[in-house]
Amino acid sequence: MNAARDTEEVRATSAVLPLAGADGPNSLETAETNRPTTAYREPVAWARFAVFAAIAVVGYAADWLTKYWIFQWPPGPGRQGEWWLVEDFCGVQHAWNHGALWGMGQGYSSVFASISVLAGVGIVVWLVRGGAIRDWRLVVALGGVLGGICGNLYDRLGLWGDLNASGESIYAVRDWILFRFQGWTWPNFNIADCLLVVGSMLLAWHAAVGTPDEVLKSARDSHR
Repeated sequence: MNAARDTEEVRATSAVLPLAGADGPNSLETAETNRPTTAYREPVAWARFAVFAAIAVVGYAADWLTKYWIFQWPPGPGRQGEWWLVEDFCGVQHAWNHGALWGMGQGYSSVFASISVLAGVGIVVWLVRGGAIRDWRLVVALGGVLGGICGNLYDRLGLWGDLNASGESIYAVRDWILFRFQGWTWPNFNIADCLLVVGSMLLAWHAAVGTPDEVLKSARDSHR
């Protein structure tokens, strides 16, 4: 009986020792501090995700609405369907782009549509699983990029309804913003393109200046 009692006391002591071990009585608090956390489950992170989603949705809506309005409206007076807000500088002109930004890669609309889907999924994964949610600059930049991707993807999938002469859907991005300077015309673009460019510039700026120390510390703490 005494031997059994001694064995139980040893087991109980062994179970307590790791809690009070060599690090002293504060080891329990240290264990709590070092407990892994998941950034995107925190209330602040959810607020950032809401901002990201709002930027993407508002950007997409602005692109869709402007395209709908402009392409329901016949080209105004002017040369070659151009309608100038500022003569020979800034205006509106209907254009259909079967490629990417600035007209590159014409005829590969389906390829760019596939790339857009992959990019959109990658952005969400980076935000949620890759830790981008911890950095406000990435939250804003990726929200803008996703809004631009969705705006042009809608057009590339032919969802906007117009048909060509053969009665087939037009799988092309609708561009309408026109700029010209001293006879040189910039390729027509739209609101989605603006979101993509601005978001990409923010990402480049983020890469150049680096990640704030508090973001790095949060990332290290969450992976302990």
